[in-house]
Amino acid sequence: MAHAHKLEIFRGLVKFKSVTQKIWGVLIFLTIITAIEVVLGIYKESLPAVFMSQVLGMKLLNWIFIILTIVKAYYITWDFMHMRDETKGLRRAVVWITIFLIAYLVFILLQEAGYIFDVYDKGYIKRDF
Repeated sequence: MAHAHKLEIFRGLVKFKSVTQKIWGVLIFLTIITAIEVVLGIYKESLPAVFMSQVLGMKLLNWIFIILTIVKAYYITWDFMHMRDETKGLRRAVVWITIFLIAYLVFILLQEAGYIFDVYDKGYIKRDF
C-alpha cells in the first residue's frame, strides 16, 4: 500500500511539488544550520561579548549551539526518519522516552560532577548511597 508523504516543511509555510524537492529543501535547511554552527565555532573568539555572557549558568553561545542542534535533530527525525507520517501515539512515545532518557542522563551527569567537584575541592570523600 503506497503512502502519500506530506510535501511541506515549517508547519506548511514551505510547500514542494515532489518528494525529491522536499528532500533537497530539508537538506539545504540543515546545511544552513550546520554552516551557522561551524562559523560560530570558528569565529567564537572574535564574536561580540554578548555571546559570552552568562544565561542560566552557561554562555549564550553554548545555548545557541544546543538550540541549533535540537532543531537539526528534530528535522532529521521528522522528515528523514518519516516521523511526520507516523501515528500520533508512536510520535508521542518516541518523544517522551527520549525526554525521560535525556533527563535521566542529565541527573547522572550532575551527580557525578558534584562528586568529582567535592573530591577536587576537599580531597577524598566517600558517599554512602
